Amino acid sequence: MPTTRLSSKGQVIIPKAVREAHRWKAGQEFEVEDTDDGVLLRPADPFPETTLEDVAASLPYEGPPRSLEEMEEAIARGIRASQPEAS
Repeated sequence: MPTTRLSSKGQVIIPKAVREAHRWKAGQEFEVEDTDDGVLLRPADPFPETTLEDVAASLPYEGPPRSLEEMEEAIARGIRASQPEAS
């Protein structure tokens, strides 16, 4: 069984074999649960919980139907707009 050590900053390194087995990358967030047997780390859910009402509220659209090409171009514009400008 792999072991690790608590640093002076309160950090614990998860052994590489365990990280690879779970496909955890740098920046992975965890929920920390204190149990009778020790501490349990559970990967945090990256998506907030949603309700049917949250999803259904995004569905109404009134207007002309859009073609696949128009949708792909809109997605490409959004990607370009979200990228930092080159200096």
